[in-house]
Amino acid sequence: MRVTMIGTGYVGLVSGACFADFGHVVTCVDKDASKIERLEQGIMPIYEPGLDQLVAKNVKEERLFFTTDPADAIKNADAVFIAVGTPSRRGDGHADLSYVYGAAEEIAQLMDGYTVVVTKSTVPVGTGDEVEEIIRKTRPDAEFAVVSNPEFLREGAAIKDFKVPDRVVVGTEEERAKEVMSELYRPLYLNETPILFTARRTSELIKYAANAFLAVKITFINEIADLCEKVGANVQEVSRGIGLDNRIGKKFLNAGPGYGGSCFPKDTLALTKTANDHGAPIRIVDTVVEVNAARKKAMATKIIDAMGGDVSGKTIGMLGLAFKPNTDDMRDAPSLDIIPALQAAGAKVRAYDPESMKEASHMLEDVVFCDGPYHAIEGADAMVIVTEWDQFRALDLDRAKTMLNENIVVDLRNIYAPADMAKRGFKYVSVGRE
Repeated sequence: MRVTMIGTGYVGLVSGACFADFGHVVTCVDKDASKIERLEQGIMPIYEPGLDQLVAKNVKEERLFFTTDPADAIKNADAVFIAVGTPSRRGDGHADLSYVYGAAEEIAQLMDGYTVVVTKSTVPVGTGDEVEEIIRKTRPDAEFAVVSNPEFLREGAAIKDFKVPDRVVVGTEEERAKEVMSELYRPLYLNETPILFTARRTSELIKYAANAFLAVKITFINEIADLCEKVGANVQEVSRGIGLDNRIGKKFLNAGPGYGGSCFPKDTLALTKTANDHGAPIRIVDTVVEVNAARKKAMATKIIDAMGGDVSGKTIGMLGLAFKPNTDDMRDAPSLDIIPALQAAGAKVRAYDPESMKEASHMLEDVVFCDGPYHAIEGADAMVIVTEWDQFRALDLDRAKTMLNENIVVDLRNIYAPADMAKRGFKYVSVGRE
């Protein structure tokens, strides 16, 4: 089938490359000419393991194309995916749908013949209705269906999540659109992937509800970690003990500095705004948003306390900046709250992240970005682990000890064992294991 992807951000690029790898002919459209030029040269705008090879393979085999001109791509498409950004709108926290509506109008002007218009962007309930109205108003004569097909891609594992998903959700009740969507995802039938067809509004809500539930799990275990520190329990053992219950599950029960990234912060906020607007407030999620914001700020206090309550004039070696490993995404990363708070308290920060330092340099001031983890901690008074990159899991601790002025390690991801760190002579502080 012929597929057009409007937007070459995280979702659009990964989805387009994976659809092409399924055998479909995909054209990715973006207004940013420099981005398209770089993509044609094989330069990825984001870091996602394996994406550059996947793109190169499908470009070479002439199934994946990039362009700034949407005319032919939309005209010839069986399905056009809207995969543009929906950031939180300044001032009120609602999702900014201007890019979605702009794409819908452009699609309406250019499509020819029956076209399935698929909303891949994460959008509030009822957005599909608005998209349909825009297209119908622009092109009363058009034959089309508007479908919701939310993405469930984890940064750092997005290709696997697309090709071997837990489920595919499709929001449409039109038989012709169901046939098109079934054909697009037919390669997944071999893996017996559940494909859930629902009403469009239901599909839109599934995405928000899923992300909100995962955010609740993260925030819950973070608050349990705080309790563990007060009563002398171990949050990792608590997590394992409750995670072995199949009704709960073990995923998203790792205590840490709070969630960030492109999805959870904006999606939880947008869900609460939608719920309040409809007179059905989701108080649990309201609280999660507040607690998570406070937790990120509290991590700076945790570091300062570990350093004796005063960091004025001291140097901190920060390992990890991105909100999670295997991505360069800095959106709402805990480091963006932690570092400025430490600086405000008088500390100097040296930092290293394998992928996100370029992005971080636009968002953080007066940080010394380093060439590696040992460079970051050289001459520092404390080492702080913020992101659990694999290369931080097996550091040469004897070497690290010789480089630190004070043997302080604050591990916000619990990747080392407290007993071992104490045996090695470190003053070691972790999350929920004191």
